[in-house]
Order: sequence, then structure tokens, then C-alpha cells
Amino acid sequence: MNIAFYKYQGTGNDFVMIDNRTNIFPKSNTTIISNLCDRHFGIGADGIILIENDPEFDFKMVYMNADGSQTFCGNGARCAVAFAKNLKIINTKANFIAHDGAHFAKIENEIVSLKMNDVNEIKIQENSIFTHTGTQHHVELVNNLDDFPVFEKGKEIRNSYKDPGSNVNFVEQINATTFRVRTYEKGVENETLSCGTGVTAVAIAMHKTQKTTNNSISLPVEGGTLEVSFSEENGLYKNIFLKGPAKAVYKGNITI
Repeated sequence: MNIAFYKYQGTGNDFVMIDNRTNIFPKSNTTIISNLCDRHFGIGADGIILIENDPEFDFKMVYMNADGSQTFCGNGARCAVAFAKNLKIINTKANFIAHDGAHFAKIENEIVSLKMNDVNEIKIQENSIFTHTGTQHHVELVNNLDDFPVFEKGKEIRNSYKDPGSNVNFVEQINATTFRVRTYEKGVENETLSCGTGVTAVAIAMHKTQKTTNNSISLPVEGGTLEVSFSEENGLYKNIFLKGPAKAVYKGNITI
């Protein structure tokens, strides 16, 4: 089967995008998914995103990690909005459904602002914070992030959580409103250049633990910079927006 695909990236978090409104893609075939994401023998990506029809929303986003597991992906969702605009499904605003529920987003000049779901469960642990921002996230402050062994420590911590595990974010505070982040992602099983749900978890965790009192946070990642804003009331974090670039890289066809 020959299919058309697009490659998109959001601060270096890269995805194979497929218009699946005719349900042509075999999304239960994890071997095909893994092969497409393989950076040596396939297209190469952190995951695959399908755009599908939904009777109640502009579109449905299906996100699959490189291992075939389905979850929500913040940067992937921002890229899905940009892709939907390219397909002329939307113009500048989108209401879509994803793995973790409904989302709203706005796009202007390749900058996508994505509304995340509310967060009210934040577990403060001895040396870390755990929360769920569409998927599971461990957040840990460290020194000298440049030289920190993200892969080795990330893999160890990821596997210390019960199935399905957790993404692991290592954080270095730059100033009162800026936190640099490096993330080990489950499903990819490696460090990625950026993780949208991860920086969202970091922003909320840093506010919860009073490392910042600001509700608009800048989060440099390996692939660029993301912004997270939110409001907080009695421990409930709402009106959470993840903002950053989402760009098309190229398009092509591949036989699967």
C-alpha cells in the first residue's frame, strides 16, 4: 500500500502526519508504526499522528508513539492543528478530540496555542513531583542540566513507575520565570528534543512547589522554547495553554 505523508516538527519533537479521514492506515499494526518511525530504515519520527473524521469535532487526532502505544502528545497536538489547517479542515481555530478528551487551539503564523486539560492531582514526592498532563510525568530539579545523564537516569526512573511508566523531566531553574527542561519519553524510550506535556507538567510543578509565583512560564528545551500559561484556584490548575511553533518539514509517499 502506498500512502502520502507529511513530516512536521514542534521544537524538534517530530512526527509523521497522515490524513486518515478515509481510514486507510492500519493503526493496529505496531510493526508498520515502528518501521515508519525508525530513523535509519524508515521516515524517522518520535511518533505518528493520524487526522480522522469525528461527527462532533473539527477532527480527531490519533497519536501513536514509536512503539505503537497510544497516548496524548502536546507538541503532536500542536502539529495536528497546523496539519489540519494545511488540509483546510480548519482556519485559525480548532476544536478537536484526542486520547485525553476535547481540546481547543488557535494558530497564527505557525505558532499554535493549545488548551490543555485541567490538572488537580499533583503528587509531591521526596525529590520530585508527579502529575498527569495528558500523560504521566515525573518532574525533578537538577544542577548542571547540560551534563546530566538524561538517558540513563530517565530510563531508570521511567521503569520505577508501574505500567505504563512515566515520562521523566529533568529541570534547571534559570530565573523566576524560566525553567530549562530535558525529557526522557516512554514509548520513544529515549530523550526527545522537546515534550509539550512535559513542559506543561514542569510549569505546574514549579508553581505548585513555589519555585515561581508567575503564571506564565518560559521553558527552553533542546529544540527551541515553549511557553505555558495557566490560572490556579484552590489547587486546581485550569486555563492551561501550551504555546510554540509547529512547522511542516516535507511531504512524500511511502509504501507500507
